[in-house]
Amino acid sequence: MPAIDSLAIATQRHVLERRNWASENPGPILVFCIVFIVAMGVILLFLYRKWMAGRASRETYQ
Repeated sequence: MPAIDSLAIATQRHVLERRNWASENPGPILVFCIVFIVAMGVILLFLYRKWMAGRASRETYQ
């Protein structure tokens, strides 16, 4: 069964040739992390301000 043998050999080559892109490019990974942290901070700040505005408006009714 040469077709199965060639598929197995191709699969083994692919596994051996796999590279870790993240370890080779730490700069973009760092940028992605910083952008994620800043974006989460902005989103959480927006949600916090909405929550505080809602609390303040509820306190004025009492």
